[in-house]
Amino acid sequence: MKLTIFSIGKAHEKYLEEGIKLYSDRISHYYPLQWEIIPPPRHAGKMEESELKWEEGRQILSRLQSGDYLILLDERGKLLSSPDVAKMIAQKANQGMSKLVFLIGGAYGVSEDVKARAQFIWSLSPLVFPHMLVRLILSEQLYRACTILRNEKYHHS
Repeated sequence: MKLTIFSIGKAHEKYLEEGIKLYSDRISHYYPLQWEIIPPPRHAGKMEESELKWEEGRQILSRLQSGDYLILLDERGKLLSSPDVAKMIAQKANQGMSKLVFLIGGAYGVSEDVKARAQFIWSLSPLVFPHMLVRLILSEQLYRACTILRNEKYHHS
C-alpha cells in the first residue's frame, strides 16, 4: 500500500522542512510515501472563498484515482488516538487498498465535492493549526502509526 499526502499551498517552510523530511524518510521504511504539494490557483488572493475552494477542489479531484481512499483532515472530523490511526492504516492495508491519500485542504477548507469524495474525515485536534504545521504533525503521526503496527518502542501508551 502507498501513502500519499496532498497539501494545498506552497513548498514546505524552511523551519519545518527538516522535521517533515525526517518523518517522511522514516515512514518510507514501512510504506512508500509521496507528497503532492498543490499550488494555490493563480490570483488566489483575488478570488472569492467559494470560487477558491471550487478551483482547489477541481485540482484535488483531478489528481485522485478511482481506487484511492481519501482521508480529509479537518478540525470538525473524527478524533482518533494514535493506536486508532495505526488500526485504520492496518485495516486499509488488509482490505487490499492500494493507496491512502491524506488531504490537507486550503485556507478555507475544501469544496463540498471533495468532502463528498472523502471516505473519512479525520481531526488531528479541535484546535486550528497552520497548514505547514499540520504537515509536520501528520507526518509524525503516520510514522508513529507505523511503529505501533510493528510493536516498536517509539510509541509509549
